[in-house]
Amino acid sequence: MSSKPESLISMKRIEIVIHEEFLDDLLKLFRDANVQGYTVIKKMGGLGSTGERDQDDFIMEQYNSIIFLACEESQAEKLVTMLHPRLEDFGGVCLVSDCQRVL
Repeated sequence: MSSKPESLISMKRIEIVIHEEFLDDLLKLFRDANVQGYTVIKKMGGLGSTGERDQDDFIMEQYNSIIFLACEESQAEKLVTMLHPRLEDFGGVCLVSDCQRVL
């Protein structure tokens, strides 16, 4: 059985990967930008421009966090403007893409 959504709302999807030790700073920035409705995944690993983060290494606990959110374009622009000068400090990357929300 398939059902069609009543409507699709165009939005921006933002994915941010940062060093976990800066997560509280990023969440403060979210509060300052009045951002709500995000998801945080902690203790992630990977290899990026700042080197490797191994989520299985218990001696050197260096993790990444991933934050996902979907918002209107104006909110995305505001957030990216506030985030851009801090992103290098956070040791991270921010991806913005088009998406649709199902209502």
